[in-house]
Amino acid sequence: QVQLVESGGGLVQAGGSLRLSCVASGNIFKSYTMAWYRQAPGKQRELVVFFTSGGSISYADSVKGRFTISRDSAKNTVYLQMNSLKPEDTAVYLCNAKLERIFARDVVYWGQGTHVTVSS
Repeated sequence: QVQLVESGGGLVQAGGSLRLSCVASGNIFKSYTMAWYRQAPGKQRELVVFFTSGGSISYADSVKGRFTISRDSAKNTVYLQMNSLKPEDTAVYLCNAKLERIFARDVVYWGQGTHVTVSS
C-alpha cells in the first residue's frame, strides 16, 4: 500500500507561483509513473503532467511552459512548480502513482488533494 500526501496549495493572485509537493510512503519512483491531476468544480478530472519511472515527462497543453514537475528520490517527493498562474488553474490538485502491469490490472494510488485558488 502506497500513501501519497500533497501539500503546498493555497490562494494566490493571477501571475503568481506555487509549489506543490507529494510525499510517497516509500521509494516508488523506480517503478511507478507519478502524475499530477486536477479537478475544478463542476469539471472532469484532467491530467496535468506525468513523469515516468524512466524519466519521460509530458505536460498538458494548458500548462506547458508554466508548470514544471520534478522529483527527489532521496525524499520520496514529487514537486509541481506552478508559475504564471491563471484563474483557470483553480482546482484541487491530486497526486497519482501508477504501476503498469502487463498480465494484471494496473495498481493506482491517489493522494487526498490540495486546493489551489487563483484570484484575478
